[in-house]
Amino acid sequence: HPETGERGIYTNIGFTSHILDVEPEESKEILRHLERQIMSPSVQCRVRWQPDTFVMWDNRSAQHAATNDFLPMHRRMERVTVVGDRPF
Repeated sequence: HPETGERGIYTNIGFTSHILDVEPEESKEILRHLERQIMSPSVQCRVRWQPDTFVMWDNRSAQHAATNDFLPMHRRMERVTVVGDRPF
């Protein structure tokens, strides 16, 4: 990570098929382990939306997903990308 110096790995259940230079079975097991970690409530942050709630996260070190539990209300989201850091 450019700010913390910590190493990171990007994985996405819908897009990551394997890990380069790792045996196929080991690659599958590593990805399954990471998927289980991502789905664990112990590493999730849930937001109780109220008027004027503001949430921001660092896409370089967090994975995010929207949960469709706010109906019949509406959410307005804006995406901001900061220029300057190179992907790591």
